[in-house]
Amino acid sequence: MSDGGEHTRSYYAATANVDTNFARLEGEHRCDVVIVGGGFTGVSAMLHLAERGYDVMLLEANRIGWGASGRNGGQLIDGFVEEDKIEQRLGADAAKVAYEMGLECRDIVIERIEKYAIDCDLKYGYLDLALRDSDMRDFERTIDAKIKAAYPHAVRLIRKEEMQEYIGSDRYLGGLVNLGNGHLHPLNLCIGEALAAENLGARIFERSAVTRIRNGAAPQVQTATGTVRAGKILLAGNAYLGGVESKLSGSVIPAGSYIIATAPLSHALARNLLPHDMACCDQRAALDYFRLSADKRLLFGGMCNYSGRVPRSIAGALRPKMLKVFPQLADTRIDYEWGGNIAISVNRIPQLGRIENNTYFAQGYSGHGVAPTHLAGKILADIVAGDSEQFDVFSKIRHRRLPGGRWFANPALALGMLYLRVKDRL
Repeated sequence: MSDGGEHTRSYYAATANVDTNFARLEGEHRCDVVIVGGGFTGVSAMLHLAERGYDVMLLEANRIGWGASGRNGGQLIDGFVEEDKIEQRLGADAAKVAYEMGLECRDIVIERIEKYAIDCDLKYGYLDLALRDSDMRDFERTIDAKIKAAYPHAVRLIRKEEMQEYIGSDRYLGGLVNLGNGHLHPLNLCIGEALAAENLGARIFERSAVTRIRNGAAPQVQTATGTVRAGKILLAGNAYLGGVESKLSGSVIPAGSYIIATAPLSHALARNLLPHDMACCDQRAALDYFRLSADKRLLFGGMCNYSGRVPRSIAGALRPKMLKVFPQLADTRIDYEWGGNIAISVNRIPQLGRIENNTYFAQGYSGHGVAPTHLAGKILADIVAGDSEQFDVFSKIRHRRLPGGRWFANPALALGMLYLRVKDRL
C-alpha cells in the first residue's frame, strides 16, 4: 500500500467537512481487532465493532477515504452487481439471503447517516437510463421481479414521451425510477463514520502503510514505524491493498474510473438537466453516470479503463461524452477532474473470505460499492463476534484468480471490455 498520499484534487476533497489528520502508527500496540484500509469497508467494520465494545484499531496508508470510497460517483444503490449468479452457484436459499442483504446494505448507510447526524448531502431518487429497446425490456423484467419480491421502495417505468420530466436530454428511450436509491457526498460519509467510531473509542492511524502481515495463532501487522498485535485481522484495502497479502494477489483487478465536475450551474439550468435531482446511469458495459452535487455542479463519470493507462486529460476524454448527453453544457467550465482505481472481481461478485484462522478480507465490489461495502464491513464485524450466517453466503462462492496477477489480468480484461463495447455499439 502506498504511503503518505493526500487526497486527489477532487470536488469531494475540496468540499470535505473535515480534513482528517490522525497520527502515524508508532511503536508496539495491542487490540482485539486491527483493520487494514480506511475506506468504506474498513470504516464500516470499525464502527460496527466499536459499537459492540471491541478494542479496534484501523491503519490507513494515506487518509481516511483516500481511495475509491472518497472518489466515486456517490451513487447509493441497493443490491449487488451480479445477483443472479449467486443463485446459479449456491441455489435459491442463498439467493434469497443475498437479496435481503442487498436491501440491507442500502439501509445500513441510511441508518448510519441518521444515527450519527452525518452531513453528506443525501438525496433520494435514482434513474436508470435506456439506450436500446432491450434495456426497456430489462427494466420491465426488473419491475416484475421487484413486485414479486415485495420490494419496499417505489419503482416506476418511464416511457420516451415522459423523459423530459426527468432529464433534459433526447438521448434516451426511457428509464426506470427507483425512489429508494439516491446519491450523496461519499468522502463526507466516510469521514463522518470514522469520526463516529473514534468517538466510541476506536483508534485510527493515517500515513501508516502496512508492510507485513503475519497470520496464524498470533496475528500481527507491521508498518515501517510500528507493530500491532491483535486477536483478528480484517483486510479492507480493496484495489489498493497491493501485494501486502500474497494470498490475495491476482484475485481482483484494479481498473481506473474517472469523473469531471462542472462549475456551479444556474438554478434554471440545473433544473433543466435533472428536474428531480436524481442520480443517473445508462446500461452499457462502458457506462456513463452523472448527478448534481449539492451546489448544483454536474458530476459526470465513466470511461472505466481496464488497461492500467491513465488518460492524458480526464476532462478532454469525458467532456465530449457529457456533451452527447447534455449539449446545453457546451459553454460550461470544468472545475475538477479526477480518477482512481476500483477493484473488479472476475465474476463481478464481492469477495469475502478467510486467510488462515484469524485473518478475514472483503473486496471486489466491481464499481458498485457505496452500499455493499457497508454491508461487507458489518459482515466482517459479525464474523469477529461469532455470527457467520451472511459471511458463509459469500465465502462459499469460488472466485477465479487469473495467472500472472494484474500484469496478465488487466490486458485480458481490457480485451474483454473492448468486445463488450463493440457489442454495445452494434
